[in-house]
Amino acid sequence: MHRLSRRSVSAVLRAGRGGERYRNAVAPISSSSTPLFDSVGQSESRRRWHSVLTAGSSDTIKSLNLKDALFLGKRYESTAAASDASATPPAEKYEYQAEVSRLMDLIVNSLYSNKEVFLRELISNASDALDKLRFLSVTEPGLLKEAVDLDIRIQTDKDNGVVTIMDTGIGMTQQELVDCLGTIAQSGTAKFLKGLKDNKDAGGDNNLIGQFGVGFYSAFLVADRVVVSTKSPKSDKQYVWEGEVNSSSYTIREETDPEKLIPRGTHLTLYLKRDDKGFAHPERIQKLVKNYSQFVSFPIYTWQEKGFTKEVEVDEDPAEAKKDEQDEKTEKKKKTKTVVEKYWDWELTNETQPIWLRNPKEVTTEEYNEFYKKTFNDYLDPLASSHFTTEGEVEFRSILYVPAIAPTGKDDIINPKTKNIRLYVKRVFISDDFDGELFPRYLSFVKGVVDSHDLPLNVSREILQESRIVRIMRKRLVRKAFDMILGISMSENRDDYDRFWENFGKHLKLGCIDDRENHKRLAPLLRFVSSQSENELISLDEYVENMKTEQKDIYYIAADSVTSAKNTPFLERLIEKDLEVLFLVDPIDEIAIQNLKSYKEKNFVDISKEDLDLGDKNEEREKEMKQEFGQTCDWIKKRLGDKVASVQISNRLSSSPCILVSGKFGWSANMERLMKAQSVGDASSLEFMRGRRVLEINPEHPIIRNLNAAYGSNPNDDDALRAIDLLYDTALVSSGYTPENPAQLGGKIYEMMGVALSGKWSTPVEAYNNPGASSNNTEIIEAEVAETIQAEVVEPVEAGSKK
Repeated sequence: MHRLSRRSVSAVLRAGRGGERYRNAVAPISSSSTPLFDSVGQSESRRRWHSVLTAGSSDTIKSLNLKDALFLGKRYESTAAASDASATPPAEKYEYQAEVSRLMDLIVNSLYSNKEVFLRELISNASDALDKLRFLSVTEPGLLKEAVDLDIRIQTDKDNGVVTIMDTGIGMTQQELVDCLGTIAQSGTAKFLKGLKDNKDAGGDNNLIGQFGVGFYSAFLVADRVVVSTKSPKSDKQYVWEGEVNSSSYTIREETDPEKLIPRGTHLTLYLKRDDKGFAHPERIQKLVKNYSQFVSFPIYTWQEKGFTKEVEVDEDPAEAKKDEQDEKTEKKKKTKTVVEKYWDWELTNETQPIWLRNPKEVTTEEYNEFYKKTFNDYLDPLASSHFTTEGEVEFRSILYVPAIAPTGKDDIINPKTKNIRLYVKRVFISDDFDGELFPRYLSFVKGVVDSHDLPLNVSREILQESRIVRIMRKRLVRKAFDMILGISMSENRDDYDRFWENFGKHLKLGCIDDRENHKRLAPLLRFVSSQSENELISLDEYVENMKTEQKDIYYIAADSVTSAKNTPFLERLIEKDLEVLFLVDPIDEIAIQNLKSYKEKNFVDISKEDLDLGDKNEEREKEMKQEFGQTCDWIKKRLGDKVASVQISNRLSSSPCILVSGKFGWSANMERLMKAQSVGDASSLEFMRGRRVLEINPEHPIIRNLNAAYGSNPNDDDALRAIDLLYDTALVSSGYTPENPAQLGGKIYEMMGVALSGKWSTPVEAYNNPGASSNNTEIIEAEVAETIQAEVVEPVEAGSKK
């Protein structure tokens, strides 16, 4: 049996006195049971609560049998469950309300970031009207009884600021005007498409563009007043819809003027705002059509001013006419001049056809190149192109190009917004302003068009929303771009890829840093100079193919130039063993290779770092060398102190006495140099990331053997200690590091030069100090100097110090 604690009893009693807050914590149930309380108010008779904590009077609590109610595991309900749940009062339904003028203001001024898209939206509506007519005429040929061409025409009046867009499409009846233009966010095209889907016999392929039902209102971006005159072949009457900006109402009337009657279609007239009358210029309208609606499937004509030249007679000057009369022998010729006579006429604006909709087998290389030059305003043929169609979960068509040269005047690596990819939805231009949605930054040089029938766009159709579909598109576009670049690299003409690499090689190296997923596609495209190929770039595949049988790793050295790389002492033993070493001379090379880490199970190894394994270890010889030079290494380390982490015997030197290698996990000398050159470099981070330095000595070199002998005879000799300091500074420079005190290093070099060159070609020093001495003393001085000549020792002086 359960026991109820005193605290629990108190809680139950408080619940009886406490009121509504505990009632709200319980949930209604549908089953009925024995009533728990008898004195429940009439107001609670419609509720049923599964709880023992229902509020009531204190008398009710007194009548509670806790033993029966709680501790025997029984379920009890309130007597409020007696009535039926169906008696609940019905909920009232309300419609959303909107302030129409405010809603229109939001649609016009918040959806669209660029005013010029109004023409794109209205032309798309006209194209949809033509498409609907063409589709419906298959089953209703009478709709085309008026012999009118299916086209779109745009006429402007720049003096009055009026733009008129005319189409010969399906038109609208009075009720359709109310439904389509009078109902915000109701798309006639979307409704039409829904009808097609419901009709199983209708064809599935269509080119209808509209989907949101707000494109028409973009006209108010630039217009104060909009007039729509429309005639449907289904109606005998022509109607005129008229609306003004910031107005919550519109008017519809029947057209009665015979001069304004049209056989079929829609005339949309925009009366532009004062600040937007520039859109009424014919040249600007033509430019917008070519940019946004170049590939609409119907011809678009714009009203343009044209001219032709002709010869006209010129009236003669009276003085010249009198002179001609006096000279009767002279043959008279009528004087003329060339003038340009102007006139207005319709001009086809969208003459370029969307070749990406054609079968790739039917398109020639010349057509691809011509389309590229027109679309991207380039004068050179592209290096390669790829025309493909993707079907399945995501369907789109695309043509990609690799330009012949990199653009000048800007760095695409820094600024990925290059406007090189033009996105179309159903042949209508959407945007070319992307920041990595369709292509990663390192492939920003690829140009092309992408056309899809269904993309996740926002209502303004200007922004590509992030979604799984976009990510799938990006993967497929990147894959096709790699295939196209790989095709250039495998071309029989090696110069093609050399030209590509010269222009876009840095982009691919950046990809090694940014895109780990595509390392396997990027690595075969990389090219480098090597110790065995200084004048010709080689690929990693060629390097691996040329590797020695016993070679396990891919060796590289980073330097600021090919000359520095090929003369570095790190190469000495590798050249003797005929091992090829890649020269990384571009600042981005070392970071790119470090991100790749390996290629075809071959690790990349920096030969300027410690623990270099060349595969020729001889443990017995190493043991002998450590016994012979071990104490000398400790002596050198003690002299250099914290400048080096340790002093070791080298296995990579053959002709140099020593070398300074960097730690395995720190920066190399080249990377340290690059990081110091950064304008925003942090000195504290430089100290943290600088690798530990290890001095490796060559035991076979005479200098090292002499130092070994010096340690055995007199380890405190000043000349020997100065030789160690000079040896370290020299190794610092030859290994690619920057000396911390160049002036001190220069003083040491001058000191050594003074010792080596003193008296070798010149008169002894004393003769210069006493130039007036007699010739008799000269021989004596020379003899004394020959016996006791000693070089003057010049102590190194720091720059700027006073002696």
